[in-house]
Amino acid sequence: MHIGPGEAFSLLSAAAWAVGVILYRKLVERLPALTLNFSKNALVLLMLLPLPWLLHGSTLPAFDVRDVALSLGSGFLGIAAADTLYFVALARLGAGRMGVIGNAYSPLVIVLSVLFLGERLGPWQVAGFALVMAGVAVIARRREPASVVVGEPVPPPEPAPPPVDPAPRSHLAAVALGVASICLMAVAIVMIKPVLEARPLGWVTLLRLVGALAGLVLIAALRGQLGLLSPRGRRVDWKLLVAAAFVGQCLSMVLWLAGYKYAPAAIAAILNETASIFIVLLAWWWLREPLGRQGVLGVALTISGVVLMLAA
Repeated sequence: MHIGPGEAFSLLSAAAWAVGVILYRKLVERLPALTLNFSKNALVLLMLLPLPWLLHGSTLPAFDVRDVALSLGSGFLGIAAADTLYFVALARLGAGRMGVIGNAYSPLVIVLSVLFLGERLGPWQVAGFALVMAGVAVIARRREPASVVVGEPVPPPEPAPPPVDPAPRSHLAAVALGVASICLMAVAIVMIKPVLEARPLGWVTLLRLVGALAGLVLIAALRGQLGLLSPRGRRVDWKLLVAAAFVGQCLSMVLWLAGYKYAPAAIAAILNETASIFIVLLAWWWLREPLGRQGVLGVALTISGVVLMLAA
């Protein structure tokens, strides 16, 4: 079985994000989604400031304007814009439907990788991909599916009131927003893949976070909600927030980007899908949520798919 650094980083990223989701479930009960998202990313930026010097030394990298623009744009699209669209769709559709829509992440990354990066999947990897997607689909069909966003790591949003007039047009619009959010996540990682391969990981990570925070400020300003960016005056469990930011965002993001740096984007995207399975297992073990036959089947299918992909 071949497990390179890229494959290992992708699996570890999924596991770290799953731990973060469990922690974010407690935080989101007290904080609005925009407040939590901005606060967490600001904490992560502070945590990761020493990373470039620890990984790459004191020498500044030779980034050209294109690399900087792609890094900032990837953070804006993949974290700020995509997450905002995802929150709106999740509030209207619910976690179950958004879980199904989220399964489009890997196919989109694979299609974009084939079209723009020249990557290819072998027959065993295609079979593994099918098993992984089948396992995630089984999990998504459970009555209480795990609330997880595939790809870029973000917390679940605050509950929102149902629309006054749930017309079919509103439902289709919400589905379109959900699909658009997943498309933006896929575009964000594929567009930065060449930069990840050529530039230092630590610096690219920081640039993406700067783009994300700037994007969140812009989105909040356009929506007239700049006040929501500050947690001032709110009851914040800072110990839990710091732990969630470190494991679910800081560690998960670095591992996630490292997976795409050292493994083909198509392979990394499929292995990232195992986050749903990790969340189900952690919820069963940590929160004592029932696993059920569907959960066992989903775990079995996904693990089988991962083994096939790694053995190829």
